[in-house]
This record gives sequence, structure tokens and C-alpha cells, in this order.
Amino acid sequence: MPRAAGVRIPLFPLHTVLFPGGVLPLKVFEQRYVEMTKACLRDDAPFGVCLIREGSEVAHGGDDAGPVFFPIGTMAHVTAWDVPQVGILHLATRGGARFRVERRERTASGLAVGEVVPLPAEPKVPLTPAQAPLARLLEAVAARAGPGRFPPEGDFGDASFVGYRLAELLPLPLAIKQTMLEVSDAGVRLGVLQRFLLEKGVLAGPAT
Repeated sequence: MPRAAGVRIPLFPLHTVLFPGGVLPLKVFEQRYVEMTKACLRDDAPFGVCLIREGSEVAHGGDDAGPVFFPIGTMAHVTAWDVPQVGILHLATRGGARFRVERRERTASGLAVGEVVPLPAEPKVPLTPAQAPLARLLEAVAARAGPGRFPPEGDFGDASFVGYRLAELLPLPLAIKQTMLEVSDAGVRLGVLQRFLLEKGVLAGPAT
């Protein structure tokens, strides 16, 4: 079976997980990422967001090898931007396709660049009656999050949409969020989230 074709994109390792369809505001001030953003805006191209496994988001000198990050990430598309002061960019980004980093390198500026393979989008799968409480919880969480942290449109009856949005908005450990990103089955993701929320008492169990 032939290997999937890769694409070359700049990578932005962060202490956060971006999910497909998610909203991620960013404050960009390091020169390498300011230049990366300018190039993405000029070319109408995405960059990749990957969760940091070890290390810092900010460079610490010329010998800094950069953070170690997970190989599964998400394309980020810039939807709006602003320059509140010289040298600082405020970005609104939207999550696109997930990807797997096949190879990576660092440019002279310290920017990580990867050859990545996009992963297939999940098909739309309707929620089961047993999963309906998750959609109601998401509606409550979305109302508190506000438009800056929640996409303006979505299908609260779709298992993938509900699972991605809960995984990004709930105060879960980053390792769990990354696992939820790497799962490629919406039903499995919702099942894990539902069990977690039942254990924490956020959702009520079935009546007996």
C-alpha cells in the first residue's frame, strides 16, 4: 500500500491541544512565530499546532533545541488578526485537519518545520440516546465559554462535534486531551469522556 503523501508546514508547539473545528486565540511575540504568521497570511496557508511533551513554548537562547512535542497535531487556519502594538500579533485561529508528523527539522531561526500527513476526517455519527446528556452539558459549557472560545456553528447532534468540543473545553489534563485528539473514533471518544464525567459526578448515572 503506498504511503500517504506528506505536506510541509511550519509547526507551533504549545501547551495546549487544538481540535478540528476548535477556536484558539493566540498571542504571538517571538520573532520566529511572527515571521511564520506573516508567511501564512501571505500564502493563505495553515500552520500546525502540536502539544508540547517536554520543554517550553519560549526559546532560551541559540543552543536551545526546542521543545519535544507529540507527533499528532491539528492544522490551524488564521481567521482574524490584529497588531495591538509593534512586535505582537493577536490571532484568531480555527482548527482544521488532524495530522501526523513524519519528519521534522529546525530552521536557522529555530522554527520547527515538519513533513506531515493529514489524517482522515471523522464521518458524522448521530448521538445515541445514552449520549444525549453530553450534548446538554456541552450547551451549558459553551454558554459559559462565550463566542471567543466556541465555534459559531456546530451540530450538537453529531458525536464528533460534541466529543471534540467537550475535550477542548473541559478542564481535563493535557495528556487526556491529547489522547482524545489521537482517538479516531467519535464513539470511543464520547465513551471515555462519559465515563470520566460519571466518575467525577459531573453527569448523573442511569436511574436504577
